[in-house]
Order: sequence, then structure tokens, then C-alpha cells
Amino acid sequence: MCGIAGIVSPRLAPADREDAIARMIRRQRHRGPDDDGVVSCGPATLGMCRLAIFDPAHGHQPMTSPDGRFHLVFNGALYNHAALRAELAAGGWTFRTHCDTEVLLAAFVQQGAACLRRLRGMFAFAVWDRDQRTLFVARDPLGIKPLYYTRRPDDTFVFASELNALLASGVVPAEVDPVAIGDFLAWFAVPAPRTLYRGIANLPPGHSLQVEADGRVQTEAWWRLPGASPEPVNLTRSEIIAGLRAQLAESIRAHRLADVPVGAFLSGGLDSSAIVGLMAASGARRLKTFSIVFHEEEFSERDAARFAAAEFGCEHHERLLTGAELAADLPRIVAAFDQPTGDGINTYYASRAAHAGGVKVALSGLGGDELFGGYPSFRDMPRLARLLPLWRNVPRRLRAPLLHWLQNSGSRRRKLADFLAHARDLHELCSLRRRVLSEPLRLSLLAPEARRLAQRQGANHPMLDDFVFELDGADANRTVSAWEMRTYMADVLLRDSDAMSMAHGLELRVPFVDVPLIEWWWRQPASVRHDVRQPKSALADAVADIVPAAIRGRRKQGFSLPLAQWMRAELRPYLEETFSDSSLAHCPWLDATTVQRLWRDYAAGRTPDNWSRVWTLAMLVAFLNRPRTAL
Repeated sequence: MCGIAGIVSPRLAPADREDAIARMIRRQRHRGPDDDGVVSCGPATLGMCRLAIFDPAHGHQPMTSPDGRFHLVFNGALYNHAALRAELAAGGWTFRTHCDTEVLLAAFVQQGAACLRRLRGMFAFAVWDRDQRTLFVARDPLGIKPLYYTRRPDDTFVFASELNALLASGVVPAEVDPVAIGDFLAWFAVPAPRTLYRGIANLPPGHSLQVEADGRVQTEAWWRLPGASPEPVNLTRSEIIAGLRAQLAESIRAHRLADVPVGAFLSGGLDSSAIVGLMAASGARRLKTFSIVFHEEEFSERDAARFAAAEFGCEHHERLLTGAELAADLPRIVAAFDQPTGDGINTYYASRAAHAGGVKVALSGLGGDELFGGYPSFRDMPRLARLLPLWRNVPRRLRAPLLHWLQNSGSRRRKLADFLAHARDLHELCSLRRRVLSEPLRLSLLAPEARRLAQRQGANHPMLDDFVFELDGADANRTVSAWEMRTYMADVLLRDSDAMSMAHGLELRVPFVDVPLIEWWWRQPASVRHDVRQPKSALADAVADIVPAAIRGRRKQGFSLPLAQWMRAELRPYLEETFSDSSLAHCPWLDATTVQRLWRDYAAGRTPDNWSRVWTLAMLVAFLNRPRTAL
């Protein structure tokens, strides 16, 4: 696991490029405290900082092919590197290390971009070809590892693992994109390929990019979710569940591979318990597990996590988090953000605990809800889609007053109003599913120019047309699953997990976000994939022999902090400062009067269900007020 960076420029001298790369590496040193390196070749300079997981004593980067033609920087982990090593050695490569970085280099030298489909793991990497004078960059299929880039007007191309590193280069200006402000207020994140900053792009998951010798930049998708396929025949549900168990066990086996200590996050819910149970069943002994607990009992999953840890024989570590501690840490946490987010704080503290507990790798249950149908959206979106034609047949003069009433009611009704006002089918419903603010409220919070741009963008997700094309022919269950994976999981959960774990030098692995598992599960019958009456029953049945019934039958709680309580208590001084006139003066894209009204109504207890909206807005304002030294 690493932080990578690079510059390709026909105009910058090697010394200037190397100075810029050094600044970029220093800014993301937390991603790789074990080693670093820089190489220049022609108009290209590549750099990295390494968190050594495989073959810690070797694997220095940038890594160069024996003939000096190819130079590689790599952030990630390849779980099938041992199998690939044997194939590549048979093809003539003489290996000097036992690390996965050299396997990737050999694969690219022998197979070029075609090697991407052979890679199993999480990755973002760049290869400079000295002879062709081209840079090739690629990102893993689901977006576990990040890659940001920009092309400047003078044809200088810059990339890095973090936006903060790009800005630290001195080559890239930190110019906020007002369209991105509107996107953030809608989606809890800025959806790829846009970022918060004008002119800086987020390479989408499953995409590659090539910078040609003449400065042209070409991107293409190299992986998509499998298309619609016939349902398997002559297989019983029990046989499919047995197949799922085998796939899960194989994913755990692959994700446990490391030459350093491996632990796990454990909340006591089905997803994390399944991960830990499968790790124990695969031979892990006295596995170190970590959870976050609170004094507020209704939020804390302490007892469930303790029960699960005892069942699996784990060495369990609890991290008590209080509102006072969070208030003191918030400036540091916001500085760790690559882009603003209303999420990720739980991962920040769990990662800190894991690092303190002596592990360099931790497994997480992230992705279980998206893959196995754990969200209400798997039930609600198809139902609402069936009702939309009836709604569209209601005369407009009758629909308008009902929408007005819904838009002026509670948060759930406001979301329903957005569905009814802007959605025509299941895809458009899914595109609106993760809206944080209702459309009228979002627009009211924006300053005039940002509001105009947001209105031009529309209410639906910016990737709507792309996903409709990609998911052509998919049934309702696969459609909802794909939307949850490609938007909320990729743009919020995976992004935040990477930023918050790497802030503590921890490699976080997500066995449910595993391409072989996803592609296999994607081909199974919808009747097995999801049971409306028993969400995630397939996963529960697949681990029934190792996960106790008390956990499998436990009602889904979901991990959330007691923010609604803390925001009116320990966090209130921080929020008062965040929403002050002086703070909002640095946010010209927002309507300060409306922002302050939203905060005052919540603080006075008039709108208690607005806590997540107020918190999301506070994190945006706090991020925009970060001192330049944070960059």
C-alpha cells in the first residue's frame, strides 16, 4: 500500500519535477511511512511512499524493468500475485523479489493493458514507457484505491493518490468548482469523475488512462458489471448457498495474505461477524479485532461485538469515543479529508485503534449491504417503481398541491417528493436514492451562480445515462445493487475508508468487494440473491455453521455515531464557529442566510430530523475553511 505521484511535462525541468514530487510525497507520507523513492526518465518523474505489506525488505518503488524501459509506481495489493508469478516466470521473467509490485510490473511488460483483467485485488498504478514516451494509468474495478489527475494548459500532466498531494505540488491551483459544491450537497460526495476542484479529475473505477507523447489524454472503461445472463438451471437454493460459502471462503483466504499482522473491524453485525468468523475458520488464531463504542447505549454495539469476539476466540479491542474527544479532534480529521464528507469518522477511529493495536492490515465488512441486499432500497425502490405509472396518470393540477405538502413535511416525505417530482423509472429512483438534501432545500442553500449551475445539472445523479447503458437488461435486484455499489459505496464508503485508514498507515481490505465473488453472485437467480422478507438471508445461510443464530437473526442496527446528541452538546461550540459569519465568508458558493437558518432551527430543536443535513453542511464549510497549511 502506498501513496503514488507523477508528473509528465515537456516543459518542466527534471529538477523542478522532482521538487514538486517531493512535496507531493511529503503530503501523503502517512500512506507509506516505510520507504520512498523518485525516478525521472525523459519528460516523466514518478514518486512513491510505501507501506510495506508483501516482502517488506524488498519491493522498493519506483520499480524499473530490467531493460530500463518501464518504470512503475503502484498503490494497492494483488491477492493472486503468487499464481501470476508462476505464469510470468514460465513466460521468461526472472523475479528478484517476492512482492506483488514486481508481479504487476512483469505482467504489464509481458501483456500490456491486457493484464488488467488478470489482476485480483485493489490497485491504482502508473507505468511510464520510455520508448513509446507514454504514461499508462489504471484503477481497480470497484474503486477501492483512488487516483486523481489533471492536465494543465501547458500539457503538464499530474497525478497522485490524494487531492491534497496534487495541490501540494505547486503545479495545480486549488480552485473550487461551484458545480461540485452543488453535487456534494446532493450526494454526500462529489461523484467521479468530477472532484471539488476545477480541472482535477477522479479516474472512475474500472477505468484506465493513457497520456500520449503529444500530450493527448485518452480514458476508457476496462471493466463493467457483467451483463444480463440466463439464470443457472438445475441448481437448488442449497447448492447455490454452498457455492456462495465456497466463494466467501476463497475471498477471505485471498484477503488474509500478508507478510505483516492482519486484524479485522468487528461491530457484531452480520457482515463483520461473517468476515471474522470466516477468518477464524480459515485458521486465524487469536485474531485481533477492533470496534468503536460509546457511552450512549442506543448507539453502541459493544455487547454484540463482545459476544461475536468471544465466539470466534478473538483478542478484542474496544475504542471508546466521546463527543468531547471528537470535538477536540475535528480540525485534525477535517485536515485528513481529501474532499469534504459527512461520513468516515468511525473508520478514522477504528483505524487509529487498529494501528495502535499492532496491525498493519485490517479486514472490513464494507460492501455486504450493497452485494447481499441489506438496504431498504432493495425493497422500496422496486415497489415505488411499480407505482410511478399510476402517479404519472394523476392530473398535474392534483399532483402539484400534494408535492407542495410533501416538500414542506418531514425528511422522509421530502425525499418521497423528490422521487415523485423527478423520477420516471427504477433507474431514476435509484439515482435519487442517496440524496442528502431535498432538491428545493439544496437549491436554497446555494448562492445564485452555484444555484444556476445546479439547476442546469438537474436533480438526477450525473452518471445516470452511463449506468442505464451499463445495466441494460438487468433485473430490479441487480439494478439496485449496482447503483448502491457504483455510487454510495464507491464515492462515499470506499473513498472515506481509504482516506481515514491511510491517515493512520493502515491497509484496509474489503473481502465483499471482490470481483470474482461479485461476478459469481451476479449470475445467480434473483430469487436467491434477495428475499424481501429476510434481507441478506443468503449471506446468513452461507455462514450459518460458524456465525451464531443470535448474530444472524439480530436486527440490522447500522453503524452511526451519536452525532444528533453531540451536535447540541459537546460539538455545539465547533458548529457555532463553523456557521459563523466569518467562517461563511470563505464560502461564496453558499447562501449564508439560509445556511445559518438551517443551523439555528436545528440547534433550537425545531427540526431534529435534520441532523445529518446540518452535519453534512458543516463538514463542507469546515473543509472550505481549512488553512492553506492543511494542503
